Amino acid sequence: MAGISAELALTVAAIVDGGSLDAAARGLSITPSAVSQRLKSLEQQLGQVLIVRSKPATATAAGEAVVRMARQVALLEHEALTALGLDAGGGRVNVPLAVNADSMATWFLAPLARLSARHDIDFDLHRDDQNFTARLLESGEVMAAVTSEATPVSGCSVTRLGVFRYEAVANAEFAQRWFPNGAGAEALRHAPFVDFDRRDTLQHVWLTSQGVSEHGIPRHYVPASHDFAQAVILGLGWGMLPWEQAASAVDSGALVPLGGEPVRVPLYWQQWNLRSHLLDAIAREVAEEAERVLD
Repeated sequence: MAGISAELALTVAAIVDGGSLDAAARGLSITPSAVSQRLKSLEQQLGQVLIVRSKPATATAAGEAVVRMARQVALLEHEALTALGLDAGGGRVNVPLAVNADSMATWFLAPLARLSARHDIDFDLHRDDQNFTARLLESGEVMAAVTSEATPVSGCSVTRLGVFRYEAVANAEFAQRWFPNGAGAEALRHAPFVDFDRRDTLQHVWLTSQGVSEHGIPRHYVPASHDFAQAVILGLGWGMLPWEQAASAVDSGALVPLGGEPVRVPLYWQQWNLRSHLLDAIAREVAEEAERVLD
């Protein structure tokens, strides 16, 4: 990436963030023509296509490398200007992070709120399944991620956060209807359950541990953590809930545990290998919160 203008690289990142050349132009306060000229200039310089002109616009593999460079340059420039007591682009820095929905709904926002009170940070959270958040690190979309992957992404460091525990639970009336004699294998083959989306495997893993295949069982898709919990609480189907979400409803009798072993998902923090005081501060705060709330 030697010799690449930071201005041109930041333009590519703005296109990816905005999803179009017009959106990038608005964000950079320049004309769409100027954005197009900058992109064309860098593509000609590198001899590679950087942006797929789709809706939304996306980066090619080469474009992802440029986006990573742009974000790293912006972060380091901000820290250098702040250390010198100079105006770092209005004094604020954008930090994109990837996190799974259940962490966001239960514990992840608290450390970010504390960080925001001490630092001029604009967090840009990208939500995805914990099995896929590391991909956003590879693409350069985020600087750090909560992930289930223990193997570090190239150019990243990894720290273990703890274990997220999920319990199989159901609405009390739902359980009485579908599991009058307990959640045995035969009853589980017919009782509807709730999946977060088509990449969610938590319910499938628990069913397998009970000797049941998930194939052919009725299910509902509810792709939001709070709404997923509500669907289970209201009796749409049974589901795997983080114990932090389920505990009070179980204590009140609104939900009942279905038994079986909980599903435990190890979580890790991966971040770019940069000598960045800000990224390190974020990592420390996240790790301290995880130590308090995760198994």
